[in-house]
Amino acid sequence: MADSPSPTPSPSAPNSGQPGKAARGAFRFKPLRRSVNLPIWGDVSLRLGAALALIALVILIHWIDRDGLVDNVDGEVSFLDVVYFTMISITTTGFGDIAPVTDSARFKEAVIVTPIRFMVLFIFVGTTYNFFIKRSWEKWRMARIQEKLSDHVVVLGFGVSGSQSVEELIERGTPAKKIVVVDPSEERLKEAERLGVNVMAADATRDETLKAIRIETAHNVLVSAGRDDTSILIVLTVRHLAPRVPISVVVRADDNELLAQQAGATNVINPVRFTGLLLAGTAKGPHIADYLADLASVTGRVHLVERVVTEAECGSSLAQLSTGGRGLRIYRNGRAIGFWEEECNSLEPGDIVVEIVPSDNAPA
Repeated sequence: MADSPSPTPSPSAPNSGQPGKAARGAFRFKPLRRSVNLPIWGDVSLRLGAALALIALVILIHWIDRDGLVDNVDGEVSFLDVVYFTMISITTTGFGDIAPVTDSARFKEAVIVTPIRFMVLFIFVGTTYNFFIKRSWEKWRMARIQEKLSDHVVVLGFGVSGSQSVEELIERGTPAKKIVVVDPSEERLKEAERLGVNVMAADATRDETLKAIRIETAHNVLVSAGRDDTSILIVLTVRHLAPRVPISVVVRADDNELLAQQAGATNVINPVRFTGLLLAGTAKGPHIADYLADLASVTGRVHLVERVVTEAECGSSLAQLSTGGRGLRIYRNGRAIGFWEEECNSLEPGDIVVEIVPSDNAPA
């Protein structure tokens, strides 16, 4: 199942000079945000419904006990007088033209109506706080978070591949607040918000979008725009703004893999090719594909780990790792060295180790 395609990039490159007014309008994006527990319309409906229900209850109490009220104007208490007295009483205005005179009416006013009056007041005060103070504070807080983003994982494109990568990152222990998802589709971003990550509705091919999420301070960038041309353009833009940030990109056409590497991608993943490898593996044995899938997911019994060798491991062989994992290869000065090669008999400072370690799901 392919990712949903992103909009085709416009002919004007994102890094070409200063845009005019029309172009600047296309650069606009919605601010970084996180999910809220209750949508605005739902919050308003609940608060308004609760206030109206309490007011209706007070009107009912006053109407039932209308004989305990006196109208100092015409001496008759009508239903309209009850509604008027209720609203005056709830808002604590108290003109004195209608007042409770019997002990029963005064008792109900003190014991029942007064607490309801405070409840209605708290509802309106709470609404004011939520919509004018709390939301302004949240907007300011997210702006501060956006300014201080650092060492975060940026996911550009939230289709099938992007969504699965975010779920896997969270499973592997990456805090959701350290993940930023950028996608032009509000529908896909709603799914991302449910995971608790930061989201932004924007075009990831634009410099302004990537600068807003502080791409230069990111730990990793994962690109899966759904179309190879869009993904490669995003890689070019990211590499222009963040020369040292690792970039992984998904492409589907074999002849685009080299283009993605030339654009600056650190890792190029071809899901079609990988699927073919899995299919071919099943021809050689029914368990090969199962083991590869086990390695790729944190929910499997084993998983792959890439790390720098520790000082204590230097001088030891790849078969003597302190973690107890099975060393597969090392990367030394950019060169891959297999576990069977002589150089793996003595680890050196700066070596990158790729090993298989048991996961938490492995039986004891």
